[in-house]
Amino acid sequence: MKILVTGSAGFIGFHLAQRLLDRGDEVIGVDNLNDYYDVNLKEARLARLTDKAGFTEVRQNIADRDLMAALFEKHKPERVVHLAAQAGVRYSIENPHAYVDANLVGFMNILEGCRRNDVQHLVYASSSSVYGANEAMPFSVHDNVDHPLSLYAASKKANELMAHTYSHLYNLPTTGLRFFTVYGPWGRPDMAPFIFTKKILAGEPIDVFNHGHHKRDFTYIDDIVEGVVRTLDQIAQPNSQWSGAQPDPSTSRGPYRIYNIGSNNPVELARFIETIEQCTGKKAEKNLLPMQPGDVVATYANVDGLINDVGYKPETQLEQGVEQFVQWYRDFYQV
Repeated sequence: MKILVTGSAGFIGFHLAQRLLDRGDEVIGVDNLNDYYDVNLKEARLARLTDKAGFTEVRQNIADRDLMAALFEKHKPERVVHLAAQAGVRYSIENPHAYVDANLVGFMNILEGCRRNDVQHLVYASSSSVYGANEAMPFSVHDNVDHPLSLYAASKKANELMAHTYSHLYNLPTTGLRFFTVYGPWGRPDMAPFIFTKKILAGEPIDVFNHGHHKRDFTYIDDIVEGVVRTLDQIAQPNSQWSGAQPDPSTSRGPYRIYNIGSNNPVELARFIETIEQCTGKKAEKNLLPMQPGDVVATYANVDGLINDVGYKPETQLEQGVEQFVQWYRDFYQV
């Protein structure tokens, strides 16, 4: 198939593009390589993609309406995986306008491109952060998610609503994936696994918020990519049993689906740090700090929908995944 992947120089987008190319798909990769984090890492990811047959690199901003319209018109992708976004909960407090531009305007351009060019299926990144103030565990796609705690979370909830509108009005099949904390080789430098590994290896103290009592549904990148590919291959269908009297948020009368994608196995931050210590052979010096604004105490994914519909089964154990990440980090940064 010809598949458009936005955010192709990003962590998940890079791994997904590799997987699609390896199975013989043609991939048009779109990324503006912004400087939210180290551009050299993004360039290094891209270099591995451009070596592969079937990859077309496009450097442009998804928030540019005219450029995105021209891109869809030129390449006519059959399916789209939209992963480009302004990420980060804490950065959304410092720079809210970046989230409106990338996550709302950019997503609007993707929806319009799909509608006007008869795209068969749009799969897009939502986030576990949409659960916000919810305290019922594990988080279920059937739960209400109307209490986001950051603008980032609100922008991802907005994406789900916008997608539903296009599924309803234009019969565009859309599937939203609520990613839970993704980690692994080539991971993002702004996320805890990378920050902790970097500082522990350098002998620097690490900031541990909520005194290490956070719980996160850490999910290894290979398991995430497997779930995305399986979802992409199964086009969203209408739910004939859907009722407006008892509306299910995860389905619709239109071709619309929402899934959690996580490990279904929350781990306390303190244990995650211990695992990094074991894999690096070094002890961490910890600055124990209180909760940060916009943060949540725990994330825990109910992934029954993805298991039942596409046979998703996360298989990577925490120790194995952290070992793989630490080994990559040592190799890439020559530590």
